[in-house]
Amino acid sequence: MPFPDPLGPALKKPAAAYTSPDMFEQISLVWKLPDLRRKIFFVLAILVVFRLIAAIPVPGVDPSRLKDFLAGNQFFGLLNIFSGGVLENLSIVMLGVGPYITASIIMQLLTMIFPRLKEIYQEEGEAGRARFNQYSRLLTVPLALLQAYGLLIILIRQQILPPLDLFGYVTSMMIVTAGTLFLMWLGELISEKQIGNGISLLIFAGIVSRLPVDLRQALLTFDPSQLPAYLVFVAVSIIVIAGVVIITEGQRNIPVSYAKRIRGNRVFGGVETHLPLRVNQAGVIPIIFAISIILFPGLIGNFLATVPNDTVQAISRALINLLNSQWLYGTLYFLLVFVFTYFYTAVTFDPQAIATNIQKQGGFILGIRPGRPTAEFLSRVLNRITLFGALFLGAIAVLPLAVQAGFGISALTIGGTSLLIVVSVVLETLKQIQAQVVMHEYE
Repeated sequence: MPFPDPLGPALKKPAAAYTSPDMFEQISLVWKLPDLRRKIFFVLAILVVFRLIAAIPVPGVDPSRLKDFLAGNQFFGLLNIFSGGVLENLSIVMLGVGPYITASIIMQLLTMIFPRLKEIYQEEGEAGRARFNQYSRLLTVPLALLQAYGLLIILIRQQILPPLDLFGYVTSMMIVTAGTLFLMWLGELISEKQIGNGISLLIFAGIVSRLPVDLRQALLTFDPSQLPAYLVFVAVSIIVIAGVVIITEGQRNIPVSYAKRIRGNRVFGGVETHLPLRVNQAGVIPIIFAISIILFPGLIGNFLATVPNDTVQAISRALINLLNSQWLYGTLYFLLVFVFTYFYTAVTFDPQAIATNIQKQGGFILGIRPGRPTAEFLSRVLNRITLFGALFLGAIAVLPLAVQAGFGISALTIGGTSLLIVVSVVLETLKQIQAQVVMHEYE
């Protein structure tokens, strides 16, 4: 995620010179522009391919045992919902894009340890970010193989899959790993079209695909006596949606002035612009990171559950029980979202680099000296607004869990997480589509 670039501030144009089309005009323009229309149909086709692949199961699955296992295991039930139901029939893409997300988390953490990686990501432009992403792709392969092996061991011990020999293990691991890499490739194809982030849209498609199943389950288990609880949950969902929109769109504009410079017979600068500091600079990434980390102990616990050792089994039960306690799960979830919001903001937005770029271009913030004082000012403002954004994100992430625990609506499992991801991805996608429409109209 590139940080705001103050190198080339645009001159403010009079309102009469150009007026952005309203929402209805933009919707009509989307279908009138052949290039944009082709991009949207391409993205929709990729999402259809993703859902078709998610329906192809690994050979030898026992459907009845798998259904009972998912119903009786909170960790895998949560993982199944988050992955869009690919575990219900043990799809060949059962890992989803989880290994790639894990690899991205590891690479982001390594930027805090190795300054060279941070320099590649932040200071070498698009070429550096492409190189950084390539490292993440390479790291995805061993992580996918490791996760595939662990998941196969658990499913075989639960008698969901038949026992496998060495060739069967290698073949299954390669199929599942290839499925993850294929999804990663599909996500990059979507990102190249600049119609939203590909990985986020795949997660979005998986979550949305669960809506008919969840609605059907809610209707089948509907109890008229629980009508107030359902109404409260719907109200909380609306509050979450409104909150995500407000936080995502909220920003503080830092005024930046550029001094006049004369080069030959031309005068440069002498304009005023602003540097936007968003309340939620990290977007939806903290939620995805938090879910990926919080699901990991349960996976390890299930892997160790059948080891014939009392100490190992005690550790396994402790890890599995982390998700069984709603209060512990909610607290851990809140803290992870809070920490990752600050962490990802620090990785993607470097106040020192921004201050240096502003100074090189002859710019300054009114009342603040250029250089280090500007960086300290930006860091102080960013920490304050990120605090509010991190607290709000963490609160709305666990609020539906509190409602579920208070009213006992088991049909609505991860409404808060789902709404956070879905709304954020929709906003990001709509912004990219709007930017292309506005660019076409401007030209």
